[in-house]
Amino acid sequence: MNTIDIIYSIIILVFSVVIHEVSHGYMALLLGDPTAKYEKRLTLNPIRHIDIFGSIIVPIATSFTGVTFGWAKPVPYNPYNLRNPKWGELLIAIAGPISNFVIALICVFVLDYLAALLHFNDAILKLLVMIIVVNIGLMIFNLMPLYPLDGSKILFAFIPAQYEYVKTQLIRYSLPLFLLFLILFGNYWNIIVTGVIQLLLRGA
Repeated sequence: MNTIDIIYSIIILVFSVVIHEVSHGYMALLLGDPTAKYEKRLTLNPIRHIDIFGSIIVPIATSFTGVTFGWAKPVPYNPYNLRNPKWGELLIAIAGPISNFVIALICVFVLDYLAALLHFNDAILKLLVMIIVVNIGLMIFNLMPLYPLDGSKILFAFIPAQYEYVKTQLIRYSLPLFLLFLILFGNYWNIIVTGVIQLLLRGA
């Protein structure tokens, strides 16, 4: 990636993770918890969400590998305010990845049905592809069932109460499990992301 591509990918990432986190907050609000609203986190203003390490340092460092990665400050919510805490937490968790999928889907639609009609130049087409890649990458990463990612909270919603110890162990050993995942599947990351994008493009 050249310098311009790196800058664009970081900007795309920042706004994508902001939308991801705001989606968590709005879902929590819909389910009865106004914590994110009171904390002034239901805004697309990136200043309210940026994590210096996750939103700036990590994206810059990872962009040189060709895969821009990062995160924003998690939007807070109080599970005790939710009308149905167990399934409410699942819905809050899944709202973030869904928002990234919707962004990617919109860009796929634009590429397939509007690009030729509106005579987009190569720069705009490239930008749309970058948005798709970043958001599909964020979606897949956050759906991994590793704590504290969204996928772990989705998984926890389906663990029966009598197996609560499984949840405890997954949280306790989250770091070694994450490192194990990187060792086993890190080399396949681009293949997985590319495969999902190709399925989207074929289905559009």
